[in-house]
Amino acid sequence: MRISVIGCGRWGTFLAWYLTRAGHEVTLYGRESSQKFSQLRETRTNSLVTLERSVALTSDLGKAVDTAEILIISIGAQGFRSLMQQLPHEKLAGKSVVLCMKGLEAGTGKRLTQIFEEYAPETPVAVWVGPGHVQDFTRGIPNCMVIDSKSTDLKTELVDAFSTNLIRFYYGHDLLGNEIGAASKNVIGIAAGMLDGLGKTALKGALMSRGTREIARLIKAMGGSEISAYGLAHLGDYEATVFSPYSHNRKFGELFVRGEPYGELAEGVATTTALLKLSEDYQVELPITYAINEVVNVGKDAGQVLSDLFLRSLKTEF
Repeated sequence: MRISVIGCGRWGTFLAWYLTRAGHEVTLYGRESSQKFSQLRETRTNSLVTLERSVALTSDLGKAVDTAEILIISIGAQGFRSLMQQLPHEKLAGKSVVLCMKGLEAGTGKRLTQIFEEYAPETPVAVWVGPGHVQDFTRGIPNCMVIDSKSTDLKTELVDAFSTNLIRFYYGHDLLGNEIGAASKNVIGIAAGMLDGLGKTALKGALMSRGTREIARLIKAMGGSEISAYGLAHLGDYEATVFSPYSHNRKFGELFVRGEPYGELAEGVATTTALLKLSEDYQVELPITYAINEVVNVGKDAGQVLSDLFLRSLKTEF
């Protein structure tokens, strides 16, 4: 299949690498001003993966859309609406779009498929979520991921086209739940990093138990299946987010409580703001999200906030 990947960060570049190895004809798009794209054009590598010569590189967004049967988008969630405003929507007819991103729009709490449908309601869209780090995949360590969509035909097409021995795909059956679960696990990742930085790593068990329960309640209140919080998009992604040294969000939380700068994207920060809005809109308490907001955005002491969160008076249930 002819596939264009929009976004040349570490995940987007990996997707181009992976899908080429899966036998597809791949084009990778990056902005002309992007240093990452310039490096790829000059060296074909970003130090994590090296692209085959067959992967076409372009900074022409219209061309990337023109050449594709399937368009894969892998950028920061907070830049997604801006990208949708730039996409030539008339060229999306007859194509399918896959969002390989985990986040919610900070200002509105909207899921990414909701934003996509505002601009291209006639184009079928899917999400590709679940655990996995580039560093593990390139070492040949396999994992399982999820593809979900309102369209059963699109899910079937994508699972058939993308499956290899490196990634086994499962069919999702709750688009809302999988999107909320995938986005919110990044907030749990920040909390995990803070526990690491404070020397309270043993509390990760309580974090995982409570985090999953909180998000399950939110998903249910929004009209999804609470069981989705226990699937690959959320709980199943905790290993890669809560424990892995490669997790941006975990590392951000660890360095934040140590007062050290972190120059990489931590999508969970913006997701915290989005979840607070959803918490208010749907009247669901999210104590972990509240705690992370108090530390990151309000400036309260992390040690005190997290102690209050996990070591407070006895409760009958999480």
